[in-house]
Amino acid sequence: MCTGSRRRQKGVTLVELIVFIVVVAVALGALVGVYTQAVTRSVDPLVQVRLLEMAQSKLDEVMAAPYDGATPAGGIPACGSAALNANACANTGGVSAFDGEVETLYGNYQRSVSVAFAGDELNLANNQAAKRVTVVATAPNGTSVTLAVYRSNF
Repeated sequence: MCTGSRRRQKGVTLVELIVFIVVVAVALGALVGVYTQAVTRSVDPLVQVRLLEMAQSKLDEVMAAPYDGATPAGGIPACGSAALNANACANTGGVSAFDGEVETLYGNYQRSVSVAFAGDELNLANNQAAKRVTVVATAPNGTSVTLAVYRSNF
């Protein structure tokens, strides 16, 4: 009986070891790539939330203002109405006072406001019966959030 030909193998061969190392290296490389992408993009939601908060807070401030500088408290009667005088709208002050305003916050974050007549966009007979207020907040990396609302003369 020859026991030398039926010896049990113990351990691994050099080829098996090299194949194992290559497979593990490829798997680790893929994992590191995924983690790298996740880490670099983990700040994006924070930037988006900050931009949205900046734009919304400014929009709230603008919308709290009267439609026009000649608009009475409470907004009724509307400026330009027969109850006041057809020429009572000054088209200045109120919401329009914020037009062209640009602010820099948090270092390099910016927000800007634009106000334009938009009655035609709402199919109103008078274009000056409504204004579109647009607030744009921009991050240092160029990402921006735009919020726009309509304010009517009521």
